[in-house]
Amino acid sequence: MRFTIALLFCLFCCTSCHVGRFFIYNFADIKDYRKFPSHPVARDGVAFHFTPADNRRGDSSVVRLPREITIKDKPYSFEQYLERTKTVAFLVIRNDSLYYEKYFHKYNQNSIVPSFSAAKSFVSALVGIAIGEGYIKGVDQPITDYFPELDKAQFGKITIENLLDMQSGIAFNESYFNPFGDVAKYYYGTNLKKYVSHIKVKEPPGQHFEYTSLNTQLLGMIVSRATGKTLAAYLQEKIWQPLQMESDASWSIDSRKGQTEKAFCCLNAIARDYAKFGRLYLNGGSWNGRQVVPAEWVRRSVTFDRPKNGGIYSYQWWHNRGKEEQPPDFMAVGLLGQYTYVHPQSGLIIVRLGKQEGKHTDWKRMFLAIAEAQG
Repeated sequence: MRFTIALLFCLFCCTSCHVGRFFIYNFADIKDYRKFPSHPVARDGVAFHFTPADNRRGDSSVVRLPREITIKDKPYSFEQYLERTKTVAFLVIRNDSLYYEKYFHKYNQNSIVPSFSAAKSFVSALVGIAIGEGYIKGVDQPITDYFPELDKAQFGKITIENLLDMQSGIAFNESYFNPFGDVAKYYYGTNLKKYVSHIKVKEPPGQHFEYTSLNTQLLGMIVSRATGKTLAAYLQEKIWQPLQMESDASWSIDSRKGQTEKAFCCLNAIARDYAKFGRLYLNGGSWNGRQVVPAEWVRRSVTFDRPKNGGIYSYQWWHNRGKEEQPPDFMAVGLLGQYTYVHPQSGLIIVRLGKQEGKHTDWKRMFLAIAEAQG
């Protein structure tokens, strides 16, 4: 008994230890951006605004949303459903018109919400930009070119593309419920560079799809090492300011000493600005006539070859398994139900942010149903 009390006391006192921080902060939540130090991502100049739309008009431009959703034989209005599922923001945009925008649980259009793993899609975009600018040679480049601390005999065959497609073969425990697991260490720990120097390979690259946050962390560090800039600074220069974002953002870092962005999880922004990133990819990487992300990079990112990763994942983007004859939909997805969903055929963008995924929910199916209802 005394040993248990002593152990708990040490854990709670040791805030620099990732296990102690896990128990202190408990499971990740949407206020986590306040808990960690961060690098700023500043907006610049006049913001781009989606055009407010009147969804009551009787013409074909109206976005059709579910009127009622039934859970366990009990009907709820659409907004009751959103609130019940701990949604804090829900936006529906079509052809640059904002047809639906609602906030819940004391959140509003200026509320910052962590992206969690939806940040992975931003990292992919930055990799594509860095390749386009010549900082990175290409996706076939071995990761050891940027991590000399890793043994070439073990890691030399792993390429940037292996990281992008989650096929690196590097050992990593992705369980968010294990305080001693790898993802807890990377999320709550304070020295990402040290952790990366101790990673190990469990199988040859390109063999299997295994979703692990380590792959994205390595990609983010590659971008930073290749460009000589922090990930946040490169994002600000190449995406945030060109997209005329409405609000400043931030990217959480491991510690004030470490100064390394948690690339796999921790971009923090408002709902409307996440929607603008969806608009960028909806338009093939172009923003009002300016090519922000190389068009070929966007095409490769949102083309889901079925033999590859089961046809559901490509270059840090998820696919919803839409109808085969249609252009595929795609989405950035984060823990607790953070989504930026894009349906090219209907020109639809949906952003859903939440405190949790929500019970009895299938957001992906709902997004696709909303998109297909537009005709």
